[in-house]
Amino acid sequence: MNATLRPLLVLLMLLLLLALLPAARAQQAAAPQLPPADFVAPALPKPEESNAERGKTQPGNNAPFWRAVRESGNSEGFTTLPGVEKGVLIQPFVQYPGSRLTTAGEAWREVRNRWILPYGGALLLIVVGAIALFYWRKGVLGGHVPDTGRRVERFTPFERSAHWANAIAFVILGVSGVVMAFGKFFLLPVIGGTLFGWLTYALKTAHNFAGPVFAVSLIVVFLTFVRDNLPRKGDMQWLARFGGLLGEREVPSHRFNAAEKLLFWGGVFVLGAIVVASGLVLDKLIPGLEYTRGDMQLAHIVHALATILMLTAFIGHIYIGTIGMKGAYGAMRTGYVDEAWAQEHHEWWYDDIKAGKIPAQRSRTGENAPQAATQT
Repeated sequence: MNATLRPLLVLLMLLLLLALLPAARAQQAAAPQLPPADFVAPALPKPEESNAERGKTQPGNNAPFWRAVRESGNSEGFTTLPGVEKGVLIQPFVQYPGSRLTTAGEAWREVRNRWILPYGGALLLIVVGAIALFYWRKGVLGGHVPDTGRRVERFTPFERSAHWANAIAFVILGVSGVVMAFGKFFLLPVIGGTLFGWLTYALKTAHNFAGPVFAVSLIVVFLTFVRDNLPRKGDMQWLARFGGLLGEREVPSHRFNAAEKLLFWGGVFVLGAIVVASGLVLDKLIPGLEYTRGDMQLAHIVHALATILMLTAFIGHIYIGTIGMKGAYGAMRTGYVDEAWAQEHHEWWYDDIKAGKIPAQRSRTGENAPQAATQT
């Protein structure tokens, strides 16, 4: 061989060996290591012995137990508790499109924490901010027509009693629900865990007791005011002009305007029925229902969504009925309004009273009742 080519050949062989050495080591590591021919495998420890040894070296590690629970799926164990699902430790696994395999309970928690709470809380804040902005720019509505001193009865004592019972129960439910859902974000850092725990427990108890009161009073309110909330001529005109709230003069309406009718049918009838039905399920007051975990989780989601929508709708109603409109709170507190208020806010209702189609005094005149308007 040529003397000049020999060193080049040796160098190429060395480079080839260096290139093949890592692959040979990897193959050797991957190859199974066979035990010697005289090797005897020790007996495997029993599961309880393994857990006992793990408990000594890793105290508090219960991962094997929960791994076995998860692998069991929806299998039911033995229990002495009555009712369905009491022997099932975890709910069955579900696979949603585009998401990982999870349990139904984890999916419910994800919907609650990642969708209902953040977006529902944002919606409530937006509505409160919009009302505050409207109050800042528009101020108190009404008061453009001077009072006459003559009064007409807008709400009878029975109507006011039904309304106040429903309103008080609604406020209890709303405040307690907001604290239980969002309190850990704005109250817990301020008052601490101990006081927050006592507060949420008390509010949860009040919530459970106020729920049936709200349900019964809601039915009474619906039956009491349904006749005056039926659609009538002029409602669409009121909606098209948004009641004239952005102008100087309100659009004429009957006893209740179109916005109040929408609130009645959408908020009281539809959302109220959904909130009450789902709340009765959560309180376990519907006979014959098995109350499985899936039933309760679905009822919770429906209840939360309907409640948030109902709160956003009635926040505006509470605003108008308290500080947003002059004389509105007095109408529900005493039952009477001045003729000027009736003419300014519900002109067609006032015209019917003056024409004698509606009595100015519908309940018995008490000793302290204000002077009613004289019918013409």
